Amino acid sequence: MTQSLSSPNSFSADGQQVTTWIRRLVWKMAIATFLLMAIGSATRVMNAGLACPDWPLCYGQLIPTRQMNLQVFLEWFHRLDAALIGLSAIALVGLSLWFRNVLPSWLPWASGFALFLIMFQGILGGLTVTELLRFDIVTAHLGTALFFFTTLLTIGCCLSDYTSNGTAGKLPWIGLTASILIYAQSLIGGLVASQWALHQCFFQGDMCVVMNSHLVGVVPATLGTLITVIVAWRTAALHPVLRTFANLALLCVVLQIAIGVATFKLHLQAQPLTVTHQAMGAALLGTLVMFTVFSFRDRRQ
Repeated sequence: MTQSLSSPNSFSADGQQVTTWIRRLVWKMAIATFLLMAIGSATRVMNAGLACPDWPLCYGQLIPTRQMNLQVFLEWFHRLDAALIGLSAIALVGLSLWFRNVLPSWLPWASGFALFLIMFQGILGGLTVTELLRFDIVTAHLGTALFFFTTLLTIGCCLSDYTSNGTAGKLPWIGLTASILIYAQSLIGGLVASQWALHQCFFQGDMCVVMNSHLVGVVPATLGTLITVIVAWRTAALHPVLRTFANLALLCVVLQIAIGVATFKLHLQAQPLTVTHQAMGAALLGTLVMFTVFSFRDRRQ
């Protein structure tokens, strides 16, 4: 006989299925956001930030076929990706509310916060065009994107299956500190990029303070990551998931430093390298955030 949907066992199974659907949606949104930030970086280094002179349309059209070139395509596709993520955020809120009886009580609030961030991000995106790429707005645009990205990662990690073994110790706070340092360093990097500080310092002798602040910021950000990795290595019986993320963080920070040095030596002349540098910074931040969330879960469960 078919089991009633109102039975406890069926109710639990439905809850697990809905959680799986939402978790997959969140991970897809996180990947799309990572790609969005990479496309945004490519848009900047290709001087395409104002390729579409109006907003939210591009040359007054949804698809500017007549004006389409590489620069217009980058800016237009950047907006398209952002719009799709915004629609996904609305869907996430709707699903969280509709199935709230079988989902964690915090999920509607977290998804609502994510929707607020993407809406605020959209406003900043419009202002970057109308205010002609003003550096503080461009930097805030990046900072909000990173915050939205880490919010999605946090939601995804909290919805993931994870069996704690209670060995994390102080790692959650160490990982959180490293994440904050990397986020701050990313914002300073955004200031360097939005003001073209490296170019101005090398060729005009201006904005060297901004550039040097990013170089100095490498030290605490790198130390925070290395301390996290070393403590993770020295923690006995650490959960394999945490050990994996610690190793990934080490790989990311080594690659990031190497790419950063190459970018500096080439004076930002290798555009793909510059985009990779910013993307690797986001990847490092995301890795540390996931390590931190799972570390907190390891302590609580």
